[in-house]
Amino acid sequence: MRFRMTPSGSTFFDLLALLAKELVVGANELAQVLGADVVARRLHAERMKEMEHSADEATHAIMQQLNKTFVTPFDRDDIYVLASSLDDCMDYMEEAADLIALYEIEHLPAGVGDQISVLQRAAELTAEAMPRLRSLGDLSEYWVEVNRLENHADRTHRRLVAELYADAQDAILVMKLKEIVDTLEKAADAFEKVANTVETVALKES
Repeated sequence: MRFRMTPSGSTFFDLLALLAKELVVGANELAQVLGADVVARRLHAERMKEMEHSADEATHAIMQQLNKTFVTPFDRDDIYVLASSLDDCMDYMEEAADLIALYEIEHLPAGVGDQISVLQRAAELTAEAMPRLRSLGDLSEYWVEVNRLENHADRTHRRLVAELYADAQDAILVMKLKEIVDTLEKAADAFEKVANTVETVALKES
């Protein structure tokens, strides 16, 4: 058994878990945009912006701790990538909510709801996984499932884009909707990056 000089690392683990919990709240807030009218969408977008600021603060705290900690619980670069990727998840979700509010699109394609459902599930799985980083146990199902979800998100994204181009009567509307579905796809990619980083950590530390 390989010996590792590991500090308590509670600050890193606690902050990563906190950041992941914020993603669940953010994804659920994003879902509220779907059935909302134009005015309510602006309110949801404002709440998402506040959550994005909170996520930025948690990420900044992790980076500060990283800069002043000599021995980290696992690879320094992996902690950086993990924190940055978690923050990216929130950034893209907030951006999508903001675009939906700004563009004042009355009817979103049904596939957008499918995209957001994937983000909600990915956020839940990520929040459940982060506390298990302490022991690095029982995490394989997490990254396998997030990768499966991301593959589903890819297929949904391709179908949505194809449908938009097939019904391109309003070119400006198509451009707006494509920007939204592309941003939601970036959020799914960011969740996959988190899962892939957790897998990398687990393999390095095993």
